[in-house]
Amino acid sequence: MVLLLAAVPLVLAIAAVVWVVRQQSDQLAQAQIAAMQPILLQARKDELQHFVQSGRRAVAHLYEQQAGNQAQAQQQALELLRRMDFGNDNYFFVYDLQGNSLMHPRLPDLEGHSQWALRDSAGAPIIQQLVHQAQAGGGFVDYMWNRPSTGRDEHKLGYVELVPEWGWVMGTGLYLDHLQETQALITRSTAAAVRKTRQQILWIASAALLLVAAGGLALNWYEQRAADAKLRAMAQKVVHSQEDERSRVARELHDGISQQLVSVKFVAESALLQLERGNTDAPGTLRQGISLLQGLVRDVRRISHDLRPTLLDDVGLASALAQTAREFGERSGIQVEVQVAEVPPIPEAAATAMFRVAQEALGNIEKHAGAQHVQLQLSYGAAGLALQLRDDGAGFDVPATLRQARSGLGLTNMRERIEMLGGSFSLASAPGATVLTAQLPAAVLKMD
Repeated sequence: MVLLLAAVPLVLAIAAVVWVVRQQSDQLAQAQIAAMQPILLQARKDELQHFVQSGRRAVAHLYEQQAGNQAQAQQQALELLRRMDFGNDNYFFVYDLQGNSLMHPRLPDLEGHSQWALRDSAGAPIIQQLVHQAQAGGGFVDYMWNRPSTGRDEHKLGYVELVPEWGWVMGTGLYLDHLQETQALITRSTAAAVRKTRQQILWIASAALLLVAAGGLALNWYEQRAADAKLRAMAQKVVHSQEDERSRVARELHDGISQQLVSVKFVAESALLQLERGNTDAPGTLRQGISLLQGLVRDVRRISHDLRPTLLDDVGLASALAQTAREFGERSGIQVEVQVAEVPPIPEAAATAMFRVAQEALGNIEKHAGAQHVQLQLSYGAAGLALQLRDDGAGFDVPATLRQARSGLGLTNMRERIEMLGGSFSLASAPGATVLTAQLPAAVLKMD
């Protein structure tokens, strides 16, 4: 799950990056085309002007030195221009002001015929536009014209100038497919760059995914080991707790119950001996034995209560805590202030956990705190169940105590009891004030 949560955002981010790169690249290509197109078009226009001006210079001497033989000079000029082509599709053409074709090296059949009404595939009057542009001082004309090398009508840019000495419209033109080729080249170059960038991104993404996968597996392995170690530590703590509990019960039985039983035995034997001798002190001795037995019964009940809090089954958590606090005060001489709210029936595990925490905390206060006053508060509400114990004892170093294997075992057990049920446990201590808080959420308090 951790690996999936890490990989999915990474994949989405990489996909977004690839998409953004593609979009930006397309925009860049369009911007490059938009920026290059007028530059390339102007270069072609300059080239056309240069060709026409070169053609005019080539025949200028003929109309300047025609010496009265204009027809011969014109024929020589036309033949010279006919030979001045510059590629299969680039050539000079000459028309008169009435639209008659005077020279066309690629379409000689048109020569001597009027083309005034000729229109291109888009319906534009080609020759009329060329003549009018020449009469206006020369310039450029866009039109569709059959391309000799392909036999198809293609977009052509023509440039014409007027030869006023003879009334000619002389010009040439260039097909604009090279602009489309340049656009296609830019598009292909951009697409190739995008593909290369996308491949690099995918390589980087694959490496990142592998790193994430390796990191996730390593983290999973580490967490598994940590969980196993924690389980082993908890198992050891459980064993230690059981051994400590057995040792405590054994001490209670040996040092308390066993000694009291021996005392009762001695008192009973003494009373029996007195009865056999007819001594009148026998009743007093028996009363002493009964008193010892009563104390013995209380100790047995206390030990039984420590092993299993039957009060929880009999009176519930709130009353059991109140009674335990009173017994603690009577036993230790410490003043106890109890505030317990009424608690509805809750699962046995939750009640036992809270009771054991209070029991362990009171035991620690009695043994170690040196306190004079203890507050025990149990509250219940929509948020759940909360237990708080506060004393005015000497306090202690909580982190240092938790690091000690034996002395910190009770605190660790309390924390684990609460956290195993999904609750929270906190402990803060300073000289004059130690506060323990255990909370269980409402979700774990619902009865099945």
